[in-house]
Amino acid sequence: MGLNSDRDGRKAEFLKAAGLADARRELLAGDASTRAYERLHRADGSTVIFMDQPPAAESAVCPPGASEAERLAMGYNAAARLAAGSVAAFVTTAAWLRDHGLSAPKILAHDIDAGLAVLEDLGDGLFATLIADGEAETPLYEAAVDVQVQLQETTPPDVLTADGASWPLLSYDALALKVGTDTFLEWWPQFAQIAAFSPDALAEWDALWTPVFARGAAGASVFTHRDFHAQNLLWLPQRASVARVGLLDFQDALRAHPAWDLTHLLQDARRDVSPELEAAMLDRFLAARPALDREAFIHDYRALAASNAARILGRVFARQALLGRRQYEAFMPRTWRYLERNLTDPSMAGLKTWFDRHVPVEARR
Repeated sequence: MGLNSDRDGRKAEFLKAAGLADARRELLAGDASTRAYERLHRADGSTVIFMDQPPAAESAVCPPGASEAERLAMGYNAAARLAAGSVAAFVTTAAWLRDHGLSAPKILAHDIDAGLAVLEDLGDGLFATLIADGEAETPLYEAAVDVQVQLQETTPPDVLTADGASWPLLSYDALALKVGTDTFLEWWPQFAQIAAFSPDALAEWDALWTPVFARGAAGASVFTHRDFHAQNLLWLPQRASVARVGLLDFQDALRAHPAWDLTHLLQDARRDVSPELEAAMLDRFLAARPALDREAFIHDYRALAASNAARILGRVFARQALLGRRQYEAFMPRTWRYLERNLTDPSMAGLKTWFDRHVPVEARR
């Protein structure tokens, strides 16, 4: 019996134990991760979501206390402090979010060792879909910003626990920021078919980004979803206040800088967010968090957003395109526009010069 047959058998056993053996299974569209989702249709007409995350499909995660050298030796997930799709991370993070009044799906059944879970079905009302269909975007973005305010009101714990599972809530430290941003150096020259960056260019890159990563790490104090954008947010108008925003894909949560999730929301690589909407939402956030120094926050926001754009262009888009997933190329020009917008901040002058010198306009596509 092959690996696929073994996996299918374990999934069938899990669904039988959960009382879902007879449910009709509908495969849902996937993303760039190794997870797969199905909508299960029960005989009574209700639905749930079946999550399949094969444990062997990802490299090791970061143990608490691991040194930088150990993390780098373990691979990208450990270095960047990604959860590698861990069901333990998903279960415990979902519980923490729900305990704080937010709408993460209820976990109806799970097998952490097998990488399987059954989740509450929050529907199909993705922010991105609703806006594309004509829904007014400003009220949705206001609600999403209010979720950020709510998330940041509570000091997050060091360890998340729920239903017999536990997961460390680590910090988005300088190494995690660096290894993500540095993927631009690895993947963009291959994609754009330009020469690899010289040792001098690499040294200059490190020197310019080091203070950005230091500020990001120093500010890593709030619970951070880490992939907070319009394709991971669902509109649940029947609920109240911040619970109207359903949350997906949160298993990579960390303690991070208060600006980090906003960089994903307001510089969304998959849809245009106008500078006017971005500015209005930053104003809304800062009005709700008056203890933050506005000038310092905006400075950090622009710098971290530039870092995130470089990471997305390298690790997510160029890498995926080179692996044959050419659909990601459509998102690249938008992400370059966000990056270039951030680089106009006077504090980013050195990095703007670096990109102008080493990545010609014709290689930004």
